[in-house]
Amino acid sequence: MDTVRKVIVSVSTKYAVLIGRGLLAQTGAEVKKRIAPCRAAVITDSNVSKLYVKPVESSLQKAGFTCCRFVFPAGEASKNIRTLSDILEFLAEQEMTRQDIIIAIGGGVVGDIAGFAAAVYQRGIRFILLPTTFLAAVDSSIGGKTAIDLKAGKNLAGAFYQPHLVLCDTDTLETLPPEIFADGIAETLKYGILGNRELFEKTAAGIARKDWENIIEACVKMKRDIVTEDEYDIAKRQLLNLGHTFGHAIEKQSAYAISHGKAVAIGLHLIAQAAEQRGIAEQGLAETIRRALSANCLPTETEFTTVEIMDGLLRDKKRHGSRISFVFPETIGSCRIAELTVAEAAELAEKLLG
Repeated sequence: MDTVRKVIVSVSTKYAVLIGRGLLAQTGAEVKKRIAPCRAAVITDSNVSKLYVKPVESSLQKAGFTCCRFVFPAGEASKNIRTLSDILEFLAEQEMTRQDIIIAIGGGVVGDIAGFAAAVYQRGIRFILLPTTFLAAVDSSIGGKTAIDLKAGKNLAGAFYQPHLVLCDTDTLETLPPEIFADGIAETLKYGILGNRELFEKTAAGIARKDWENIIEACVKMKRDIVTEDEYDIAKRQLLNLGHTFGHAIEKQSAYAISHGKAVAIGLHLIAQAAEQRGIAEQGLAETIRRALSANCLPTETEFTTVEIMDGLLRDKKRHGSRISFVFPETIGSCRIAELTVAEAAELAEKLLG
């Protein structure tokens, strides 16, 4: 195994994020360093189960853990209360206790729903995250946000619940199709726009596949610093919603046919255009962001109407009464949070979408 990078996240639960090659085969050994052998419920989706479950379970069993497995259909459509209920019933049927653990293997959907199940089963059971997509590696596996989607919108039910360990085996990224890998590029560009011009420029230049361990580490450290300051998303952490206010609306209106990363990419371009129109951003910023997204095969426009987007915005968890929170970029490396009234948001959407 090559050199492993370690980032420590010190929040309500202190945990390590390990980044490197060959980590799946070391799962049992790494978990055993932190948790005595017990029962391990491996939760994953139908795509990931074919690729990575067996080596992870073998590693856990070798370290003295007893495994059981729950697999659900891959895709955002499974991130709902029915799947959550099935997972909870499975944990109960397996007689899992608070002394046992959940091992979540997969992308953001798996991490979100397995983490939520861990948060509510017997009022909290320890869980380990093994991200297998670039998006999960750079963003969703860090910070303890867990959730499911409701009919009304994305991530409307969930909990803040931190993992006990994150193992990011970069070998898993080798198997990602280009369109799935690109979803993580959108989040990486987001981090660059938020506060790291060098990261933005490197990602825009298309070198993510050549330097992903450095890029993952940079994103994890940025998110670590923000989450450490604001674990429960009441202030600075809201910056991480850059591109997501429009992005979540686009995802929802597409019935999740448009993936999270691609919806965020469109959201990044839209909010940059809005920031220029409102005199917040330097001129040319939207075009700089558009070129970076396009160079990485990410979309920048939507066909949804103002009415459709506003329907999504009004149901978003970033709405606070009669106001909706937006993150406006100022330059590459600097952003600000602003709350608009519903009327102002509708006017903004109308100017962008016509």
